[in-house]
Amino acid sequence: MRRSVLLVPMSGDCLWSARVGGVRWVHGFTDETALARFVRHHVPGDQPVEYAALLGARIVDEIVPALGEPAGLAVDVATEDGAMFFPPVVGIVPEAVAVDAGEVRA
Repeated sequence: MRRSVLLVPMSGDCLWSARVGGVRWVHGFTDETALARFVRHHVPGDQPVEYAALLGARIVDEIVPALGEPAGLAVDVATEDGAMFFPPVVGIVPEAVAVDAGEVRA
């Protein structure tokens, strides 16, 4: 995920995301087909959607921490049996913004 270029839909200057279960999920897609599948379900008519091509590492290392709330990366959420979720935990996002930072692990 970190070395993959992901297509992230935008609305103005903002990346699309959704808050579910107390976590803000930034939406990323592995290709234009997966992005188009998502857009068909979330944008009325045939409106074009702008998107940014970003490395997964940039999303989880820079963008997620800047959101100021628990946030992760959701990849290909409109792809049946293909969605992947990278939650805001140590090892995925910087420790400073990980929800499990400081927990005692057995």
